[in-house]
Amino acid sequence: MSNLVPVNVPDIGDVSDVDVIEVLVAVGDTIAKEDALITLETDKATMDVPASEAGTIKAIHVRVGDKVSQGSLILELEASQEETPVEVEAKKPENTQTQAATNAEPAQDEIVEEYVEEAVTESEEKALVVPDIGDASDVDVIEVLVADGDQVTKDQGLIVLETDKATMEVPAPEAGTILSITVKVGDKVSQGDTIGRINSQTTVKSSVPDQPAKSASTAVSAPVVSTQAASSAKRAPVPEHPQMKKRVSGSVVHASPSVRRFARELGADLTKVSGSGPKGRVLKEDVQNYIKFELSRPKATAATGAFSTPQMPSVDHAKWGNVEEKPLSRIQKISSVNLHRNWISIPHVTQHEDADITELDEFRKSLKDEAMKDGVRLTPLAFIMKGLVHTLKAFPKFNASLANDGENLILKNYYHIGVAVETPDGLTVPVIRDVDQKGIYQLASELGEISAKAREKKLSADDMQGSSFTISSLGGIGGTAFTPIVKWPDVAILGLSRNKMQPVWNGKEFVPRLMLPMSLSYDHRVIDGADAARFVVHLSQTLNDIRRVLLK
Repeated sequence: MSNLVPVNVPDIGDVSDVDVIEVLVAVGDTIAKEDALITLETDKATMDVPASEAGTIKAIHVRVGDKVSQGSLILELEASQEETPVEVEAKKPENTQTQAATNAEPAQDEIVEEYVEEAVTESEEKALVVPDIGDASDVDVIEVLVADGDQVTKDQGLIVLETDKATMEVPAPEAGTILSITVKVGDKVSQGDTIGRINSQTTVKSSVPDQPAKSASTAVSAPVVSTQAASSAKRAPVPEHPQMKKRVSGSVVHASPSVRRFARELGADLTKVSGSGPKGRVLKEDVQNYIKFELSRPKATAATGAFSTPQMPSVDHAKWGNVEEKPLSRIQKISSVNLHRNWISIPHVTQHEDADITELDEFRKSLKDEAMKDGVRLTPLAFIMKGLVHTLKAFPKFNASLANDGENLILKNYYHIGVAVETPDGLTVPVIRDVDQKGIYQLASELGEISAKAREKKLSADDMQGSSFTISSLGGIGGTAFTPIVKWPDVAILGLSRNKMQPVWNGKEFVPRLMLPMSLSYDHRVIDGADAARFVVHLSQTLNDIRRVLLK
């Protein structure tokens, strides 16, 4: 007849509402007593909850993410129907007493000797020292993983050290009870330094066989003691459990509390991280390598990746009124991915400045009719592009890209300017090449041609690649200022708003001047605020007197 046994969380100290981070068994599994069932994580350590009985799992009442306390129901199992030594005593009291009284058969002495030898342990207080950590010394202690009184297993992390090259855990040399930890976060240690003391326990052989014969009660109870001792000794090699072997294959994660906390801070999914430690254990370096890989590979949507924002909740807008769902255009879908990536990965700063383009616009208007005879529509943007190149030559850092290693700047000796063009399907950014080598008329002509190609969806991939700087002009629409998003791999973008006549003080009186609002957004990893301010001032002065482009 089956015996359904509930298995509850045992005494886990003074903690409650502890996170379940791993479930190590499944319904139908056959387990032995003391096999690990679930793994719990507190602020100080992770711990496995062992089985109190042997048997077959019939129901599991917890899952990963649940919180449990002492006494919480974990699962139910059908206990094995094996006879215990106590049951043997109840069924055969006379035989047991006779064997104990005579104490004449060597086989009985051998049984007593075997069990007592396994059960006896010795405690020894030992110092915990920093092991060989290479040629590093005075290494920072960045985390203490245990506290006084904690029970630890062999190789469990005690403290975490950080050098210039790596982060490493100092493991427990053997299982036992932590008596004291003498270091704290911020201390510096070297190889051989004492970091605390441990009360270790070692199983030894007993000298019981040399003692006088045991009484009947002793002979019967010896196997019971031995069973408990064997179970206690079995707690350490938990990885031999079949479910633990499944963890190594990747379905469940081996990682220390510090690594789990590090992964949570970076938003890394540990189930996707390949562990390089013993038995597939995930190390801090594995998490770092995973994050680097995720950042380097292209993403399918704007909301994926290690640094993605939480997913927005689904909203039924129709319950408030009539709605219509319209799909995004292909250009909008592509732009959303690129813009999201650029916004979260490039630290943006925007510098605003007004440029006096009164004389520039008067000069443009004087050439307007002449240009129209050649079929050219002369716009202010062609003049601004020439002035921009003049300023880029004075500030080459703005005509550059940051190398993928983040440690080098790629300065470009060409001036290919990307120009944002509005189309019915969204914004595109075709590129005008070699702006420094072309005249105003040619630039105006190419601007008209490439804008028409964009609106007619005839741009090639090459037409939109290779820019060294970008301009986004909203002058034909309006607005006073805005913050354009830097288009990677450029390090800056110039936003132009609608120009307007406004009074400007010339030292004696207010005079009407045509002012152009400019907004320069830049990658703060490459460009600092002082350089950005000098750049827009230089550009403003150049546009104020376009003849400056002839000076260099």
